[in-house]
Amino acid sequence: MVTYFVVQSFQRGNKGMLIPEPPREARDKGHCERMARALAERSASVIAFSRSGDPDIGAWDDAVIIAQYGEDPAELLETVN
Repeated sequence: MVTYFVVQSFQRGNKGMLIPEPPREARDKGHCERMARALAERSASVIAFSRSGDPDIGAWDDAVIIAQYGEDPAELLETVN
């Protein structure tokens, strides 16, 4: 079983929509929180989450949100929860 820590940031597009930037992998929960806080200063929205599972068999637990800043990208949150 492995746990991945991910920070996903979004910028505001020309038509007002949130546009995802490339996700960033963090080393651990603390690093994930710090990275999200730093990105929140220049992003419209940031979500930090973890996901645990077994990549060999493709079995993954539901993602756990660690931190969220800015606007709520509802579509992403539906896939994370």
